[in-house]
Amino acid sequence: MSDARAHFDEAAGALVAGGAWHAESAVALPALHGKAVRVLDGAGITALDTNGAWLLLDAAGVHDGAALPELRAFTPQHRALMELVARHADRTGVLPPPRREGVIELTGRGAVAMGGHVAGLLDFVGRLTFELASLVGRPGQWRWREFGAQVRDVFVGAIPIVIGMMFLLGVVFAYLLGDQAVRYGANIFVVDGLLLAMLREVSPVIVAVLVAGRTGAAITAQIGTMKVNEEIDAIATLGLSPLAVLVIPRIVALLIALPMLVFIGDIAGMAGGMLVAKEQLDLSYRMFSDRMLDVIKLKTLLVGLGKAPVFAVFIAMIACRMGMTVSRDARSVGEHTTSTVVQSLVAIIILNAAFAVAFVRLGI
Repeated sequence: MSDARAHFDEAAGALVAGGAWHAESAVALPALHGKAVRVLDGAGITALDTNGAWLLLDAAGVHDGAALPELRAFTPQHRALMELVARHADRTGVLPPPRREGVIELTGRGAVAMGGHVAGLLDFVGRLTFELASLVGRPGQWRWREFGAQVRDVFVGAIPIVIGMMFLLGVVFAYLLGDQAVRYGANIFVVDGLLLAMLREVSPVIVAVLVAGRTGAAITAQIGTMKVNEEIDAIATLGLSPLAVLVIPRIVALLIALPMLVFIGDIAGMAGGMLVAKEQLDLSYRMFSDRMLDVIKLKTLLVGLGKAPVFAVFIAMIACRMGMTVSRDARSVGEHTTSTVVQSLVAIIILNAAFAVAFVRLGI
C-alpha cells in the first residue's frame, strides 16, 4: 500500500507531495479542476520513480505544453529525475492522431511488399542453385542422415491426416454426385466424375495445402528458432553451408514425399467414394472397381502426380527462405511462420490455375 500524499496550496499555487511516489500513487493526487500549478514541492517525498514523477508532472499540466513549474525542496536525485521525465513529457503525454492510409497507398505498400518477397525468393533460388551445383558429383557432402529424418517427418507423419482428409472428401464428393446421378439413373457415372475430380484436382491441391500448413510451417519455425538461438551462425563458423545442412535435405525430402502422399490421397479418396457408392447408389465394390478400371487413364493419374513435385518445390523454398530471414526475436518466428503458410497457399492456387490453363491448351 503506497503512503503517498499530496495537497494543493492555493495561496502559493503549489502542489505539495510527500511519501513514496510510484505507479499506484495516482489515488493520492487532489482534484485540481484546472487550477494552475506554479510550484511542485517535494520536501516530504521519500521515494520517487519515473511513474511517480510522471504523475506529479501530469497533474501540473506539463504534458500539455506548459512550462516546467518550480521544483522546490526536491533532493538532487529526485530533481534530476523530475527534469528527465519533463524533457520527454511532450513526446509521451499526447499521442499523435492515427493516420489513415488511402486505397492507393495501401495498394502500393502491398505491391512493394510482394515485390520484396519475389526478389528475396529469386535471390534465395540463385544461392541455392549454386550450392546444389557445388554438391553435384560429391555424394559424400550430402547430409543423408538429415535427409532421412526429414523424409520420416514429412512423409510418415503426414500419412494419417492425408488418409483421413481424403477419405472424407471422397465420401462427400461421391454423395453429392450420387444425389444428382440417381435422379437420372446414371449411378455408374459417379465413378467417372469421382475419378476425374480426385485424381486431377482435389487430391493434389488438398494434400499440398495440408503439407503447406503442417510441414511448411514446421520448417520455418525450426530454421527460425535455430537462427534465434544462433545455431545457424555456429554451423557457418564450423565451415559448413547452412543451405547444404538445413535447406537442401528439406527440399529434396518434400520433393519425394509429396507425390507419394498425393498417391495415398488418391487411394483414400477412391475408398471413401466406393463406400458411399455401395451404401447410397447400390453399386457393389466389384462394379465400382470394374468401372474404375474401364475409365481410368494413366494420363489422368500422371496429371495429378505431376503437379505434386512443383507444389513441393515452391512450398519448401518458401518455408526455408522465410526461416532463414527470421530476425533474432520470437515474434519474428511467429510472423514468418504465418507468412509461410499464406505464401504457400497463394502459390498453390496460382500454380494450379496455371496447370489448368496449360493442360487445356495442350489437350491433356
